[in-house]
Amino acid sequence: MKKSNIFFSVLMAGSLLAGCGIQSAPPDKSAPAPTAQTAKDTKNPQQAVNQPPTPVVVKRIGAHDVQIEMTAQETDVEIAPGVKYHSWNFNGTVPGPVIKVKQGDTIHFKLKNMDPKIPHSMDFHAVTAAPNKDFANVAPNKEGEFTYTAENPGVFMYHCGTAPVLMHIANGMYGTILVQPKDGYPTDKRINKEFVITESEVYKQNDFNDMKNGSPSYVLFNGKTTEANKPLYAKVGDWVRIYFNNVGPNDVSSFHVVGTQFDTVYVDGNPQNVLHGLQSYAVPASGGLVVEFQVKKEGIYPIVDHEFSKATKGAIMKLVVTKDGNPPQQ
Repeated sequence: MKKSNIFFSVLMAGSLLAGCGIQSAPPDKSAPAPTAQTAKDTKNPQQAVNQPPTPVVVKRIGAHDVQIEMTAQETDVEIAPGVKYHSWNFNGTVPGPVIKVKQGDTIHFKLKNMDPKIPHSMDFHAVTAAPNKDFANVAPNKEGEFTYTAENPGVFMYHCGTAPVLMHIANGMYGTILVQPKDGYPTDKRINKEFVITESEVYKQNDFNDMKNGSPSYVLFNGKTTEANKPLYAKVGDWVRIYFNNVGPNDVSSFHVVGTQFDTVYVDGNPQNVLHGLQSYAVPASGGLVVEFQVKKEGIYPIVDHEFSKATKGAIMKLVVTKDGNPPQQ
């Protein structure tokens, strides 16, 4: 089967799933939360739909070398209409941009800390590094340059590693980095649509005690709650691949797509870690996953964290399957 219309989503979509018996709780405006970007892409996995374009942060400078430049900053982001969160983030969005490199690439990374008061850093789970040197703090209004190698394929988290790490992640300093397998995935030829989903938790603004001991006020898919996300689309018969990353910072996710089973699962996104025929998969905080399934009928397929206390806090989005893969005409 020929690949067509492959796209990545750096922020994905939901809304009340009428007829599916699933809905999220109304936004709690007393406990605001962070945002991100929206579904996408065909050629540029760094650019999001329904948002201002996200600058491309990965530049290939050689056969096995890439250059990545990012900023650490503070930005107000919106999780739902009227609900904003003053986030710490990378490149002005929550999550930060999806980064895509190849297995074996050497990453030449520059972090510009635009925060005038707080040091920040970068911890790439996808690389081999000496953390005290390669993930070192960058002082306010300074730049840091680091080099490391992405040796293993998969779906990995990146985040600020500055203490207290919990506060930096919970405030929005995280994202997903995809390391493409050197020889691809065995199932590449059948895939028609691809999406990236990042799950995260939101706690009370800058309340470290709540981050340590509380229950999240919101649980987000790609930085937004159900009502703020927009649908993803596929057509009848498509094979769909989802790159899933649970950044936490605290909880396990029970990842599930209502109405289908996962034909193939690559744990942590590594093609050597393959399973078949699963209904859900538990992904720890900082864990990754690749799932593949075929959509055989028209309809709405809710994508959820099947720990439904989290789904009701926003961890729902919908995959809409139509005859042609396009939104219905208004």
